[in-house]
Amino acid sequence: MFSPRLGISSISFRHRPLPQALRTIADAGFEEIDLGALPGVCDHVPFVLDETAVEDVRRQVAGSGLRVRSVNGDVGDLNAVLDAGQRDARRQHLARLLRLTAAVGARALVLPCGALSHEPVRDLDADLDLVAVELAGAAERAAEAGVELWTEALHVLRLCCTLQRATRLTDRLAGTDVGIVLDLSHVVASGADPVEAVRAFGGRIAHVHLRDAVPGDIHLSIGRGAVDFAAALAALDRAGYTGHLSLELETRDVTEEQRPAAAVAAGRAITTLLQPS
Repeated sequence: MFSPRLGISSISFRHRPLPQALRTIADAGFEEIDLGALPGVCDHVPFVLDETAVEDVRRQVAGSGLRVRSVNGDVGDLNAVLDAGQRDARRQHLARLLRLTAAVGARALVLPCGALSHEPVRDLDADLDLVAVELAGAAERAAEAGVELWTEALHVLRLCCTLQRATRLTDRLAGTDVGIVLDLSHVVASGADPVEAVRAFGGRIAHVHLRDAVPGDIHLSIGRGAVDFAAALAALDRAGYTGHLSLELETRDVTEEQRPAAAVAAGRAITTLLQPS
C-alpha cells in the first residue's frame, strides 16, 4: 500500500494511548514507526524507564507487528550547564532510552539540537560547542548499546532554529557518528529551502521526517502548506539518499476523528512521489 521506505511516527497519534496509537497505525496499513518518547509532547513512553517499563513498551510494540526505525527521545537541554548531580541524572536517562531503543529493535535514538529556546544559555558558539560534545558523547554510548545516535539538526523551536545554525552544529559534528534527521517542515518553517538543506547536510542525512509547513507554522497536513515534496525528494535522490522517511503528522488542521484518514492520504501522496518514474 505504501512505499517500504515510508513509515509514520507515533507522535502523529500522540493524544491516544500507545496501544491504541499502534493499532490505528497498523490498521491504516503502515508497517514501520518512529516511536515518540518526548515527555510533555508524546507520552507513549514513560519518563521513568525502569526494566518493567521497558519490557512493557517492548511487548506492546512487538504485539503490534510494527517495525521501529527510531526512538525520538529527549534527555534535557543539551546546551544547559549541568552540575555533577544533573549530569549523572542525564547519563542515567540516556542509558534508559538506549536500553529501550535496543529492546524495541530500533536502529537509532534521536535527540534534539538544544533547548526549546532560540536564546543561547551563554553565547551561540559556546552553546553549539556544548551541544556537539553532548551529542558526540551520546553517540559513543549508543554504539556501546548497539544502536545509532541521530539528531534533528534544524528544529524551528529549538536552539538550532535556522539552517545557518544547523550547519554550524553539523560542522562541529564532523568526524563523529552522529547522523542527521532532516525534517522538511522545520526547514520550510524556518524560511529555508529544502533543496538547499539537502545540499547542506548531504551524506550525513540518516533519516527524513515529513510534514507540511509554511514559514512560522509546522503543523500542517501534507499538501496544505508550502513544502515542495517532489523537489525535496528529488534532491535526496540526487544526493544518493536511500534511507527511510517517516510521516510525523503532529498537525492541527484536522480533528482526531479525521487523523487516520489524513495519515493514509499523506502516505499515498508520498508513496506516489517515491515510486520510480
